[in-house]
Amino acid sequence: MSERYVGTVKWFNATKGYGFIGRDGGEDVFVHFTAIQSDGYRKLEAEQKVEFSVEEG
Repeated sequence: MSERYVGTVKWFNATKGYGFIGRDGGEDVFVHFTAIQSDGYRKLEAEQKVEFSVEEG
């Protein structure tokens, strides 16, 4: 199982389907809409707190 992190969405462009998460105590992380686990339309809002894992890709 991958290590889990907590961070805050810095920005997310729903039209383009990507953005960045500021990882607490670490570097910013790129996020693509296909990685969002959610029902319905997959998007994030700026300043939203999220839990995530990091994968090489």
